[in-house]
Amino acid sequence: MENFMFSLNVTIPIFLVMVLGWGLKQTGMLNDNFVTVANKFNFQVTLPVLLLRDISSVDIRAVFDLNYVLFCAAASSACFWLIWAGTKLFLKDRYMTGAFVQASFRSSAAVMGLAFIQNIYGTSAMGPLMILGAVPLYNIYSVIVLTFEGQQSQNADKKGKIREACTNILKNPIIISIFLGLLLSLGNIRFPVMVDKTINSVAQMATPLALVTLGAGFEGKKALTKLKPTLAASFVKLAAQPLIFVPVALALGFRGEKLTGILIMLASPTTPSCYIMAKNMENDGTLTASIVVATTLLASFTLTGWIFLLKISGYI
Repeated sequence: MENFMFSLNVTIPIFLVMVLGWGLKQTGMLNDNFVTVANKFNFQVTLPVLLLRDISSVDIRAVFDLNYVLFCAAASSACFWLIWAGTKLFLKDRYMTGAFVQASFRSSAAVMGLAFIQNIYGTSAMGPLMILGAVPLYNIYSVIVLTFEGQQSQNADKKGKIREACTNILKNPIIISIFLGLLLSLGNIRFPVMVDKTINSVAQMATPLALVTLGAGFEGKKALTKLKPTLAASFVKLAAQPLIFVPVALALGFRGEKLTGILIMLASPTTPSCYIMAKNMENDGTLTASIVVATTLLASFTLTGWIFLLKISGYI
């Protein structure tokens, strides 16, 4: 019951901030121009600063575990390629493909995920290592699928798509911030107090602004027409991924904090930044928003269930 209540306390407030954004849009306080500008601001400024701060503040050298990072990277990669292959076979509407794939494999590991780890273990070194193994790949793979499946590339040739994907990866502000954060961590470089406080102020805007914008951009009637792909993506995100890869992690000997980090990586809700990237790269923002909302609500039950099962089995 304690884990269930904690899960509700993490996910329900996030959902309510989305509802606030939706309500403000309905009253006319927020409009479509706000959604467009805020999405761009989030994508280019607040989310990159948040990731730069979180990664640069971790002493990577002190906690580094190569096998653990490699497993997180391999599991994330396998999820992405399997989901994309399956989507190409079973999803008829090509416009939904990029949004479906991204929202099905990409977790809110850096925001909601760490909260669960800290609730169980307090300060954990495995959370940042999980982020190091998974989050850069989340963004690289998202750029690839959104580039190849987005509206802007429908008529492009294969070489053109590859060139565009590489350009988008190199220019992606989130990916750039992750690697800058890693360099700062490895070099043990710390900012002056004034700069550090400025970075913290900007970083603290990222999640609430992303949630308000997502809620304001949520189109309920259109989302209802995409209920089946939303539920399918939610099943893949919250149930299928951990069902496949948690047993593999157990077989490889991961336990305790490491196993919890892997579970969070696989089974936490879809990150709101999926919506921002989908909108900025001309993919299906309506489907993405619908999946984020659904997984955020359902994760209160599914993630708590996974944690309970692993606890009573003595693995965490």
